[in-house]
Amino acid sequence: MDTAQQERLNALTLSRMGFYNIPAMRKLLHRAGSFTNIADHHDNILDIVPDCPKRLANSLKDIAPLQQRAEEELEYAAAHGIQVLLISDDDYPQRLKECNDAPLVLFYKGNADLNAKRVINIVGTRHATQYADDCIRKFIADIKVLCPEILIASGLAYGVDIMAHRHSLENGIPTVGVLAHGLDNLYPPRHRETADRMVGCGGLLTEHFTNTNADKVNFVRRNRIVAGMSDATILVESAAKGGGLITCSLANSYNRDVFAFPGRIGDSLSEGCNKIIRNRSAQMVISAESFVSDMGWETDAQLATAQKNGIERSLFPEVEGDAKTIIDALTKNNDQQMNVLTVSTGLPINRLTALLFELEMKGMVKALAGGMYHLIS
Repeated sequence: MDTAQQERLNALTLSRMGFYNIPAMRKLLHRAGSFTNIADHHDNILDIVPDCPKRLANSLKDIAPLQQRAEEELEYAAAHGIQVLLISDDDYPQRLKECNDAPLVLFYKGNADLNAKRVINIVGTRHATQYADDCIRKFIADIKVLCPEILIASGLAYGVDIMAHRHSLENGIPTVGVLAHGLDNLYPPRHRETADRMVGCGGLLTEHFTNTNADKVNFVRRNRIVAGMSDATILVESAAKGGGLITCSLANSYNRDVFAFPGRIGDSLSEGCNKIIRNRSAQMVISAESFVSDMGWETDAQLATAQKNGIERSLFPEVEGDAKTIIDALTKNNDQQMNVLTVSTGLPINRLTALLFELEMKGMVKALAGGMYHLIS
């Protein structure tokens, strides 16, 4: 077994041990430097990490049974085309890695980039109405145009989740389902056809080993991955209590943006959405356009239009002289205010203003709030 495989084996072993105390295991990993270093010193971890909690140090002394289970899991993953993503891997969802309770290991079957330029999740009730379906259908069709490099996540559950996945597939948008069990099973079984399609345009993601039941507690744990891997959470329909609201709460705790579609007053399935909009724990979203504006993602649509029309910076040989000086300054340090740009380019304010306007018209520069200018990349 090579070094990389050994690290994966040890990561799987230790992830089982630290499943319910991820922060402590992550801290130990940071201090030790690798899962293999922890495993190699499982009998004397205090020698290399003196402040390791004694309870954790004691538990490390008996890892043999867990190693055997980890070996079986690695074999299953290799035989079924499943990627084993360690928290230290580049392919691991980097947004999720920022969260203190991010899983040490993820199992992934699919082809989508989990670190896509934009990642959102769409969640809500399992008892979704036609109103929810209409909102999701329109939103996803429009977001495809406005943000071409987007990934949409959800939980593959009944209702809002499966609507989000299916409408994403219809529009050719990669979509990832985060599961509450291992990749040897699928719950609910009737979503198997959609799940199979997602593997070819998105994927299936879980922190659970095979032979893990879809227990209630696992769905709550699953929600933190959905929230943590995303830039924003969008709640479509929800009663006063529900899993979608849990995901929104987790997203807020991770300092992520939360949005909700408003619903009819008095409608029980709109109660949760209206409540979090009212108490300002979510922004109201009424369209993809409003969402993109609130997220500050307008440049995505501008770039997509520019690329569609063949307007890219590399295709503008006429951009030279002072205009190129501006491009070079923003390339080196993007998002500069006018007065800063004046200094960094050495151009007088009237000349700079005229050139920035021309670059905006070409879809190369975007004016932001506060007098900032952003180079569209």
